[in-house]
Amino acid sequence: MSRGARRAGAGQGAAAAVQLLVSLSFLPRVVEAQVVGVLDDCLCDITSIDNFNTYKIFPKIKQLQERDYFRYYKVNLNRPCPFWAEDGHCSIKDCHVEPCPESKIPFGIKAGPSNKYLKVANNTKELQDCEQANKLGAINNTLSNQSKEAFIDWARYDDSQDHFCELDDERSPAAQYVDLLLNPERYTGYKGSSAWRVWNSIYEENCFKPRSVYRPLNPLAPSRGEDDGESFYTWLEGLCLEKRVFYKLISGLHASINLHLCANYLLEETWGKPSWGHNIKEFKRRFDPVETKGEGPRRLKNLYFLYLIELRALSKVAPYFERSIVDLYTGNVEDDADTKSLLLSIFQDTKSFPMHFDEKSMFAGNKKGAKSLKEEFRLHFKNISRIMDCVGCDKCRLWGKLQTQGLGTALKILFSEKEIQKLPENSPSKGFQLTRQEIVALLNAFGRLSTSIRELQNFKVLLQHSRCHCM
Repeated sequence: MSRGARRAGAGQGAAAAVQLLVSLSFLPRVVEAQVVGVLDDCLCDITSIDNFNTYKIFPKIKQLQERDYFRYYKVNLNRPCPFWAEDGHCSIKDCHVEPCPESKIPFGIKAGPSNKYLKVANNTKELQDCEQANKLGAINNTLSNQSKEAFIDWARYDDSQDHFCELDDERSPAAQYVDLLLNPERYTGYKGSSAWRVWNSIYEENCFKPRSVYRPLNPLAPSRGEDDGESFYTWLEGLCLEKRVFYKLISGLHASINLHLCANYLLEETWGKPSWGHNIKEFKRRFDPVETKGEGPRRLKNLYFLYLIELRALSKVAPYFERSIVDLYTGNVEDDADTKSLLLSIFQDTKSFPMHFDEKSMFAGNKKGAKSLKEEFRLHFKNISRIMDCVGCDKCRLWGKLQTQGLGTALKILFSEKEIQKLPENSPSKGFQLTRQEIVALLNAFGRLSTSIRELQNFKVLLQHSRCHCM
């Protein structure tokens, strides 16, 4: 080889080495560089959310999730899928959910009505009076069976008017208490056609997508062709605010779930002892802008948007819990007082956030059209909550149901402002109520979002370390 050729080859090798170093140094900043700035459809920047979550919300919400009132969630994991024949439950051992024995549940949680957070509901005498009234009502034979069924249907209709979710019947024998701390959300190995069908149904059939848009909304779709996504986002920006918000909420929820799976991934199993931790390769596969054709950063921005929506709901519902009548009852007076104090402290923090999403900008047009759109919005989301019963992995189904119910409760709160403002101080409200199931789902769902944003910071650090080791 000639000296000139050797020099040219050496020059090319040096250039390649420099390019490699540049690429490695750029890698950890890929997500950071693109997940910055002000979010669309609101006036809040991502850095402010990061700081607020890290220093105010995350430490407290983590504590709250460990309290007895919030760690036990009653759920029916045996409801059949209402949309298609199920493939059968996942046989992977990590998909299994261990229900909590009744003996482990605090007495105050398992006894009495589902709104067991009200002091009036915790009064034994009043409980007995209610039971006696129910017995008296049960022997009233003046109504025909047809009329009784009609009354029951009306009651169900009235109860469901402000619900954005299909709620499990806590009185069902199939409903069981689950200790959320002993059944954490993490990667179980559940994937393939079953998982794809669930998300495909959510995106393609419930996110207001018209037939004229051919690009699949589902990030798990097998092929996107050569489309860089810009035509899709042009269509998305052309939608009304409410439909854009709906898509971003679902995309943000999906991103949050994916972050949990990446951060709590089965790395290895030695002598039957699993090792769980952060999987950088999986994180890049789901969020890296190159590997996702620019989708990853958009998904993460939608996570921040969802965080803002639920943060706003917590700030709006604070007056409901600030009333003296509300008592997060487990039967342990001292612990219950501490739990309520911690919850109120979190509410104070949420109210102090200066850049809240303004929900009044939604459904603000023509009254008739706005009402119709709001109902369509509610029914689409309610349908998604029903799809959660089609998830084949029990652990995924548990956390999917909890997080959709939490978001559904947040939406119920945001669109019940007038009812919340009229709450009586010392008696239950007929206009706005939350069940214990809704309360537990609301705070745990927001806790999951808070954890997702915290884990995103952790992945940035891990990517930085991987760059240093490569160099």
